[in-house]
Amino acid sequence: MRGSALPWILLAVPVLAGACGTGPPVEEPEVRPWEWTEAEWRAPIEAVRAGRRLAPSEWPGGNRVAVALSFDFDNETVSLRDNNTSASVLSRGQYGSRAGLPRVLDLLRRHEIPASFFIPAVSALIYEEDVAEIVADGHEIGVHGWIHERNSLIPGDVERELIERAVDTLTELTGTRPVGLRTPSWDYSPNTLQIVRDLGFLYDSSLMADDWPYEIVANGEPTGVVELPVEWILDDAPYFGFSRYSALRPHSTPDDVLSIWKAEFDMAHAEGGMFLLTMHPHVIGHRSRIAMLERLIEHINAAGDVWYATHEDVARYALENAAGPD
Repeated sequence: MRGSALPWILLAVPVLAGACGTGPPVEEPEVRPWEWTEAEWRAPIEAVRAGRRLAPSEWPGGNRVAVALSFDFDNETVSLRDNNTSASVLSRGQYGSRAGLPRVLDLLRRHEIPASFFIPAVSALIYEEDVAEIVADGHEIGVHGWIHERNSLIPGDVERELIERAVDTLTELTGTRPVGLRTPSWDYSPNTLQIVRDLGFLYDSSLMADDWPYEIVANGEPTGVVELPVEWILDDAPYFGFSRYSALRPHSTPDDVLSIWKAEFDMAHAEGGMFLLTMHPHVIGHRSRIAMLERLIEHINAAGDVWYATHEDVARYALENAAGPD
């Protein structure tokens, strides 16, 4: 399997643009959804579901809000995943290491903020020194696939083998076995949750059923797996992404994004909840955008009662200190 899985993916997956795309359109099934039986339409709904909300009455230190900053260190893997070996496209991925990551790490150091970095194993192998620097700064390393593969487009046994290989690679490079998974492109196949459970992950950060941490339920059964939910409006790529082959090339200014993220944080602070951001060094690391992120951090700090934490720390605390069943 180790020798055949990667070429199979590169040949099978179509070339698609975007740093965190949702995948190609689903082909129309032979039986249309309005012809499904109740059992047929309930099955995918119940397979992966949000269970009890893991809402502590307060966060550590009596703080009101948990802030979890995360960075997906994808670099060239999104292009390689799609069999795109253009030097121009790959250079944009390299920017994430050469220019973006140093700015991100400098910002985190100056504000003494711990963060979580989700890294495809291939990216970690390309940039081993970067991984060592991230670990040396005390940040968490999480699994982000082997080569940013699209889980829903590969067989279940291949998906499992790639995640296992990614876990082994990151463990070898960092000396610590990762406890969290963020699926590439937040893509979930019918097999993903079982793989997460079998490999003993503490948490996943790929689903979107709440603003708070919650326990994942599989077919009505609580799994014990913590979900730290993500959301596209709290991701830098949809705002700043650019497709050179598209006639439509939308672009948001850093000030536009800052206003949205400030409003999201302010409500999280008012609710006593969690504020989780997903960013990419090759996206957020550009000059105007890293300056925007620093202004956001200054806004967060001014609010007070903030607990900055890694995803692992948030997941453990929420699981152990949930105030009630909902």
